[in-house]
Amino acid sequence: MGLLVRIRKEWFILGIVLVIISAKLQPSVGVKGGPLKPEFTITYVAVSLIFFNSGLSLKTEELTSALLHVRLHLFVQSFTLIFFPLAIWLLLKVLVLTAIDQWLLKGLQTVSCMPPPVSSAVILTKAVGGNEAAAIFNSAFGSFLGIIVTPLLLLLFLGSSSSVPFSSIFSQLFMTVVVPLILGQVCRGFLRECLEHRKPPFGTISSAVLLMIIYTTFCDTFSNPNIELDPTSLLLVVLIIFSVQVGFMLLTFVVSTRPGSGFSSADTVAIMFCSTHKSLTLGIPMLKIVFEGYEHLSLISVPLLIYHPAQILLGSVLIPTIRSWMTTRQKAVKLLYVQPV
Repeated sequence: MGLLVRIRKEWFILGIVLVIISAKLQPSVGVKGGPLKPEFTITYVAVSLIFFNSGLSLKTEELTSALLHVRLHLFVQSFTLIFFPLAIWLLLKVLVLTAIDQWLLKGLQTVSCMPPPVSSAVILTKAVGGNEAAAIFNSAFGSFLGIIVTPLLLLLFLGSSSSVPFSSIFSQLFMTVVVPLILGQVCRGFLRECLEHRKPPFGTISSAVLLMIIYTTFCDTFSNPNIELDPTSLLLVVLIIFSVQVGFMLLTFVVSTRPGSGFSSADTVAIMFCSTHKSLTLGIPMLKIVFEGYEHLSLISVPLLIYHPAQILLGSVLIPTIRSWMTTRQKAVKLLYVQPV
């Protein structure tokens, strides 16, 4: 019974493994021109569905309570969309001298350009008892910013490696990302009571569609005999990803807890998770658009596929430690303000 519960909980990560294996065994099914017709069903329908679903599920009314915490929002968005990409860019200047596969290194840069996720940072912040409202705001606001900023960062650091013109990339982003997102929000306005009563499985729907996108991406890879994944490079990238996550969590912790920072312990928890987490749900569709038709797309996607479960695993492991620190810090603050009788 415990195994079944575990499988049900981790079904998405298992799904990623299964779709990659399926793509390896029968790549012809999901390639361009194949039975699934991914050039239409994935590029337009699946990506639009993910962002419509995001718009439908996003509770914008919950964000107003956190709206005025401007310093926290500036810290999180600056860290994740400015400092993070620049730091990885500098790190890659060193790593490019090693034998690590260059396409996996490019994938590390794409990870750094991604916006924060809508779910995992909020879930972990809530589990610890941190500032959930701030986490919700920054995850949602970061996702909106990411629609514009992430493609620009990808083009800035990597350039457009597709045959699609720059203007076409942004027109496709607008039609398959922005429009569905707005439509989802408009529909939510009419269906709010029904949605809150029935509680549709928005996360499950997006994850299932995302698995289809990952599947077709790897079908393209495995149908190309010239592309191989070096196991040593893959292992090193995994180690680098964990090191980056731990290092950046420590950095955000130190900066947000320094004297005079003005952040509470609950704020620090939200900052640690929101600043260091990256969105797979938004990231893969964006890569699919920006690097449409690029033969190394799946190799570039690999670090993001690793980063997603790694951030959840690391965050889950650290929950007891962070909760204990926050409780101790809050008690110390209360004692500090207790006036002697």
